[in-house]
Amino acid sequence: MQPAGLNKGTSGNVSVRHGDSFYITPTGMPYAQLVADDIPLMALDGSHQGARKPSSEWRFHRDLYAARPEVGAVLHAHSPFAVSLACLRRDIPPFHYMIARFGGDTIRCADYAIFGSPELSASAMTAMAGRQGCLLANHGLLVAGRDLTEALALAIELEELCEQYWRACQLGEPVLLSAGEMADVLVKFAGYGQQ
Repeated sequence: MQPAGLNKGTSGNVSVRHGDSFYITPTGMPYAQLVADDIPLMALDGSHQGARKPSSEWRFHRDLYAARPEVGAVLHAHSPFAVSLACLRRDIPPFHYMIARFGGDTIRCADYAIFGSPELSASAMTAMAGRQGCLLANHGLLVAGRDLTEALALAIELEELCEQYWRACQLGEPVLLSAGEMADVLVKFAGYGQQ
């Protein structure tokens, strides 16, 4: 995540499903120093095993796994362009067809709630309904993939879209794709990539 420019220091978190549980990065530890024993195993009831405390953001990870069986990994980052746009508290419109990669014709921005709270998780779940990514108001980005490789690729793609939209807005108001054009792209994306 750090070499991809998604996080600095100890911000952000990542998890991977393990049966009816999930492994998640611990709270407040630099990624470069982590070893396998530092990664707590969490149950869906919020309990955990291991020497380290789980990320304070464990709730939206847990809620995504509980609600969506197709999700195998979740990644949350405080990447610069996603944070910049999240602070505007508005959805990213269909300025580019790759918005459809995330399952809809916009990237939604979840309502603000304090980090680690049940309210933030509820807001994130609303923004993620039918989607693989969203922004979290005044916070960062959140993506859900079938595995760790896809989750990282989605996070990099979302940060790139945020940068492209930010740059386009510096020059004026981007021309948006129509609802019909985005519907056509969504149909094409149904078979996108290697299945």
